[in-house]
Amino acid sequence: MAERPASPNRRTNDPEGLRQRLVDTAFAAFTTRGYHSSALHELKREAGVTGGALAHHFPTKKALGLAVIEDRVAEAVESTWITPVRAATTTAEGIQEVFTTIISELERKGVVSGCPLNNLALELSREDEAFQAAIEAIFLRWRTAIADKLRADLRVDRACDFDFDAMATLVVAAYSGAMAMAKATQSVAPLKVCGEQLTSIIRNQTQQGR
Repeated sequence: MAERPASPNRRTNDPEGLRQRLVDTAFAAFTTRGYHSSALHELKREAGVTGGALAHHFPTKKALGLAVIEDRVAEAVESTWITPVRAATTTAEGIQEVFTTIISELERKGVVSGCPLNNLALELSREDEAFQAAIEAIFLRWRTAIADKLRADLRVDRACDFDFDAMATLVVAAYSGAMAMAKATQSVAPLKVCGEQLTSIIRNQTQQGR
């Protein structure tokens, strides 16, 4: 996150930098305290901006929330999950790497705040169609990346009984549930078990499909 200015009323000649600071501040607040528990006046103070600057970039709290989801949350899923899975030799190795990295980071921090996407999905999906659509778009991109990697693993060029999309949904759902359990218990144990089981299942399934 960008360094805050010394004075919240200081003018800036970097409107894009100011916008990014607002989105960073809101991302941290919404995914930890919650969207409804984060007041705009608190976000303004924490970002070190004026009310006019906040209103200029985000006339409503909903607009700021959508920016957080479409920019920061999507970016987090991309860098944490999608990119490593795509870059891995196999889906199983990619998933194993993702879990190992996440677990190591959580152990280093000593606290589990949960998955940013899950946190906002549970709070916002049912109350607003725009939030629901933005959140589902990220889940869809996540599942699609895993399903595409599974197809590449098997190099499918003929009919196959393997349901790639269903397996991708299972991976995302299992991880989401394990992260929720890890947050509730403040322990990475559920993530360790989930990572091991998913990796084993996918390795077995892909070996049978070849």
